[in-house]
Amino acid sequence: MADTLDQSSIDALLATVGEDVASPPEPEAAKIFSRARKEGFKPEVRPYDFKRPERVSKDQMRALQTLHEAFARNFGASLSGFLRTIIEVKVATCEQMTYSEFISGLPNPTSFNLIEADGLEGQMCLEISPLIIYPIVDRLLGGTSQDLFIPQRPMTLIESRLIGNVTKRGLSALSEAWSGVKKFEYSIAATESNPQLVQIVPPNEVVVVVGFELKMGTRAGTMNLCIPYNVIEPVMDLLSNQSWFSSKHAAGRSEEDVTRTLGRAALTIKGVLAETTITLEDLVKMAPGDVIVTEQEASNPAVLCIEGEKKFWVEVGKFNGQRALKVVRAVSLTESE
Repeated sequence: MADTLDQSSIDALLATVGEDVASPPEPEAAKIFSRARKEGFKPEVRPYDFKRPERVSKDQMRALQTLHEAFARNFGASLSGFLRTIIEVKVATCEQMTYSEFISGLPNPTSFNLIEADGLEGQMCLEISPLIIYPIVDRLLGGTSQDLFIPQRPMTLIESRLIGNVTKRGLSALSEAWSGVKKFEYSIAATESNPQLVQIVPPNEVVVVVGFELKMGTRAGTMNLCIPYNVIEPVMDLLSNQSWFSSKHAAGRSEEDVTRTLGRAALTIKGVLAETTITLEDLVKMAPGDVIVTEQEASNPAVLCIEGEKKFWVEVGKFNGQRALKVVRAVSLTESE
């Protein structure tokens, strides 16, 4: 049987119930030493990882993500028109890491393109996954890419030339997206299939990696844009200033671009002297020298049609030995009907 407590032990236990249990001593705060220490100044201490330094602020990262979302929309629209099918491009990730971490996560072989900008020092790189490269090549060559096999080999010279048309459109969309910050003209400096053989910056250098997801029908792949921090450091202050992102400025710039583009559009102009109707039998019996009589008088002006729409009343004449049409007045809405 267990030992029983005597009366003195019971009294000692009851006496300790009302006493406060001593709390454990609080750990002393870390002391901060400094040569220039102000009275009443409490310094802020933050953890810092020297392996993965954060050199780009959160505001700048958000600005970069917003900027490249516009690039994704423009690039997707350009590819859709080029390939005659719907291509979806969207931003999947936007983060900063070291260059060695970026390279270690890429497949081999892949499409690794080195990009240069005329106003920046250094190089950027654009990597496109073979999972979407070969379906695009198959589409350009007339295939359906339904039962397409993705080969594990570097691209041939012909395939590289075909993908060059895709990367050129990507650089054009990238230049358009960055035009709100600063005008840049991008070009492909070199192309490599093994990313481990390319070292544009030291392995521990901080880079901003923007990951994209491309979809074409049932096929999907990734695309990564690697921007070293030392390359875009001269324009980082412009990214912090959000004035370039104002909707009014963007709308005004878009309106100017649309107006300039439409101003170069070609239109078909035709002058209609007169109109009438004849039977199919008369048309079959028609021969050279026959006269077609219309209901319009010869003194009445002709009609100038632009893309098939009646727009102006004109007079027929000559100018420098060529037939010409002189605009008299615009065609009203009731007259065109």
